[in-house]
Amino acid sequence: MTTAGSPSRDAAPRTEVVVPRVGPIRVSGHLTRQGADLVRGTVETARRTGSPVVVVDLAGVRAADDAGLDALHTLRDTLSGRGTRLLLRNEPGVTPA
Repeated sequence: MTTAGSPSRDAAPRTEVVVPRVGPIRVSGHLTRQGADLVRGTVETARRTGSPVVVVDLAGVRAADDAGLDALHTLRDTLSGRGTRLLLRNEPGVTPA
């Protein structure tokens, strides 16, 4: 399943979604709060299908603003309280340990 965002640079990112039970949700483009809202919808769909762990791969994100990243961190905290683990891979500006 593929979801395409607006072609505008400041709009939502283009998002490629792989079936959550098989692979991660891949995000590309510029991550803003609006883009994070699109990702949230896809993550919620994966959660409702019973996936205990949902992986969001941000390797394709060229730029991200604080609002977009904060929205994903808030989503991670919210899902944790519901028994679902949200893993954010390749976060922009975060060096792996």
